Amino acid sequence: MNKSNLFIGFLVGIAFTIGGVLLFTSIFSDYSFEKSIQNSLVNDYFGKLIAIGAILNFFPFFLYLRKKQIYHARGILLACLVIAIFIAIIKVIYN
Repeated sequence: MNKSNLFIGFLVGIAFTIGGVLLFTSIFSDYSFEKSIQNSLVNDYFGKLIAIGAILNFFPFFLYLRKKQIYHARGILLACLVIAIFIAIIKVIYN
C-alpha cells in the first residue's frame, strides 16, 4: 500500500511540474510551446524553465501533509529529486 501511495505522489509531482512548465510558457512566452522549448534549449535556460514549473509542487505537497498522507508527500519529494537530477544532467550535456 505504501509503495502505491509513493508512486501516486511521484506521478502527481511529475504532472504538476509538466503543468507548471505549460502554464509558465503559455503565460510568458510569445511563441508556441514547441518553439519555446526549442528556444530554451538553444539559449540555455531549459533547466530554469523546469525548475520554475516545479514550483507548483508546493500545492499538492502541503495538501498531502495537511491530510496526513505522508507517502503521497514523499512521492512528490522523490519527483522533485528526480527533476533536480534531470536538470543537472541537462546542464552537463548542454554545457
